[in-house]
Order: sequence, then structure tokens, then C-alpha cells
Amino acid sequence: MTEPVLTINGLSKSFGAVVACDQVSLTIRPGEIHALIGPNGAGKSTLIKQISGALRQDTGQILIGDQEVSALNIVDRARAGLARSFQVSSVVPDFTALQNTMLAVQGREGMSFRFLKPVLKNQDLVEKARACLTRVGLAGRAEVPAAKLSHGERRNLEIAMALALNPKVFLLDEPMAGMGAEGSKALTALLAELKAHTPILLVEHDMDAVFTLADRISVLFYGRIITTGTVDEVRRNPDVIEAYLGGDSP
Repeated sequence: MTEPVLTINGLSKSFGAVVACDQVSLTIRPGEIHALIGPNGAGKSTLIKQISGALRQDTGQILIGDQEVSALNIVDRARAGLARSFQVSSVVPDFTALQNTMLAVQGREGMSFRFLKPVLKNQDLVEKARACLTRVGLAGRAEVPAAKLSHGERRNLEIAMALALNPKVFLLDEPMAGMGAEGSKALTALLAELKAHTPILLVEHDMDAVFTLADRISVLFYGRIITTGTVDEVRRNPDVIEAYLGGDSP
């Protein structure tokens, strides 16, 4: 079997007497979308923060390929190959789509964000940023300020910024949040195409999108993974039906 791109071994995190993450283990394989689902309060946010480096785990191990990144900060994990897209958009509203993507290119190249203006004259870096915008369907919107992009376009811009990091794995946190049916459909198609190049850990409440996209699903409940399997396996699992799907198989 192909070696995992991302491996999570026994992550645990407590806040006082509350165990928010309890010995969680999962893997992300090349070419797959692995969805993480669970009801509100299941511990998804705590787990994602630990994986991204925003929160230090109490115990456990995180590896990107064969490199352990458990002690690295957010920036160093990004440089190791972990690209994260947030539930709340993190683009700079007054910057154009191209300028926002250039920020990510600068980060990948180890350049200072203080010198954006001269960097925009660097055609090699500009072309790298434009290539990322093209991949997410924003080639024609490169010069538009992020504030004037639609909600769906801003989501795609955020993914372009993540692509600019040349990641080994994507961590996408509620990318469908706030989208209408058409926007969700378009983003679903984009993610289905991207996974062939970069595998994705997808945290998402839109179950239609999850069931369409996921190669595997892990279900988190009260801080524990109660099952991992294919879409059909998860949908038929009685523990999942009881804990998450409201007692009725979809």
C-alpha cells in the first residue's frame, strides 16, 4: 500500500477535565479526499488546530510523509508541505487576487512580505501566482480586489493561495460554508480535480459534498474516531447513524 502523505498517531488534548481530543489516529493517502465529520462539539476544531500547529497536542505524533512535524509551528508546517484553508476567509480584502496569491508565493520562496511591490515586478513569481489562479478558474479575475470577488470566488482564491505553497497535503476547513447550491457544486468539482495532485483532509458539514467527494470518511464523536471507512461503510454503520446522522440512514 502507498505510504500516507499525512499520518496522525494518537493525538490527545484536554482542557482541564474536558477531553476534547482522545487518542485520534488517521491517515491521508496520495490521491484521496479523507473527510472528517462529526456533530458540533465533537472535537473537529481542536483536532484541526493541532494538525495545523495552532494548538499543541498533549500527546501524539503528526507526520508529513516521514517527517515528524509535531513540534513545528504553523509557518514551518506550511514549509514542510501542509496547506490550510480556513472556515473564515483569510484573504486580504484590499489586495487583488493576484496580490493575495503573491503573498503565498513569497512565503514559499522565503521572501519578506514587506516588499510586495518590487516582488510584483518579478515575472517568474508573478507567473507562478497566475498559474495557481488559472487552476482554480480565476485567471480572468486576477486584477480584481478580493473584496469585490463573490463568496465562491474568494474560496477559490484561498485555495489558489494554498496551491502557491506547493503543498503535499491540503487541510480544508468548511470550504462550502456560506455557499449556495451552484457555488458548492463548482467547488466540489474543483476539489475532485485537485485531489489527484494533492490529497485533502476535508472538514465539512455539507453531507452531499462529503458523500460525493470522500474516498474515506472518519467520524469524530466526543473527541474519538468511532469509525473510518468508505462512504457506503460509514452510511451503514449503526454507531454513525445513532451518533451523527440522527438515527436515520441518509
